[in-house]
Amino acid sequence: MNEIVCPNCKKTFKLDGSDFSNILKQVRDHEFKEELQAREALLRQEGLKDIKLAQERTKNELQAELTKKDILLAELNARVKSADTEKTLAIAETINRSEKDRNELLVELATKENEKKLVETNLRDKYEGELKLKDEAIAYHKDFKARLSTKMVGETLEQHCETEFNKLRATAFENAYFEKDNDAKTGSKGDYIYRENDGSGNEIISIMFEMKNETDTTASKKKNEDFLRELDKDRAEKKCEYAVLVSLLEADSELYNTGIVDVSYRQTKMYVIRPQFFIPIITLLRNAALNSMKYKAELALMKNQNIDITDFEDNVDQFREGFARNYDLASRKFRTAIDEIDKTIDHLQKTKDNLLASENNLRLANDKADELTIKKLTHNNPTMTAKFEELEDSKDS
Repeated sequence: MNEIVCPNCKKTFKLDGSDFSNILKQVRDHEFKEELQAREALLRQEGLKDIKLAQERTKNELQAELTKKDILLAELNARVKSADTEKTLAIAETINRSEKDRNELLVELATKENEKKLVETNLRDKYEGELKLKDEAIAYHKDFKARLSTKMVGETLEQHCETEFNKLRATAFENAYFEKDNDAKTGSKGDYIYRENDGSGNEIISIMFEMKNETDTTASKKKNEDFLRELDKDRAEKKCEYAVLVSLLEADSELYNTGIVDVSYRQTKMYVIRPQFFIPIITLLRNAALNSMKYKAELALMKNQNIDITDFEDNVDQFREGFARNYDLASRKFRTAIDEIDKTIDHLQKTKDNLLASENNLRLANDKADELTIKKLTHNNPTMTAKFEELEDSKDS
């Protein structure tokens, strides 16, 4: 729609293209007819002589008016066309903006869709990777059992463990004893015994090993727990601190395939392991034992110090008892002598003898008191020797 302002009445009209053409035609016809009639009437009034002049003038005026109207209509038509162009441009711009917004939304949606697919891909790859690792772990354990069992053809699990130990014996276990248990005096024996002592001959750790492979058993499937009680018995009889079952039994057990399994809740200080953990279990138990040896040494030192103090107190008590006994004996004899003097002069000799005996006992007691020295009291007692030396140093300072 186009808005047109009347140049005369200044009224605004809304017209489309067809309305504008109709109005233009009506305006031309109506105005021309009215003007013509008016001029004819005027000519009739003024006379025939002026008719031609009037008609010519009227024609000219009408032509001028029509020219003005044509110009006005042309301007109006131009405005309409301009308005249509602006409207078209506005519509085109709106369409372009809508298309642009739509394209941006499509790009955003595509980006989010790509991000979603990327996340899904990452999650899928992650879980597929984890599943692959688990499958590989399961395949590894199954293959390990198969390969190990194949290797054990002509070579037992015991020999395999002994070989693994001997590879490190010269470097990691230089002072260790690791040999087969051949002592079956009690009717039972383990497979191997591991012992290790420190430089002073004190035992650091001892382990009884039992090895079990499926090929070593009967056709019926055995479980690891079937051997725990007998292994504990062998450990106790051979005076070992720990017991370890190296086993390939129950190959599909998630519990035993995790690594080192502590079964101390069934038997004292006992573990069940797969062959690949043979060296690690020795290392772990050995390191723990070495740490405990430090505490044992400290306890032994404290115990020796307590013994030194006890010996010193015993020496003092012995001196007191000996001195008191001699003094009591001398005192009793002295009193006897005094009584004898008071009773009778005839017993003077006897009293003299008693006095001499009393003097001798007193002399012995005095000699013991004179002979009692710090050196004697602290003999074979390094703790008290150190204490008295510290006391003398403090007096000198």
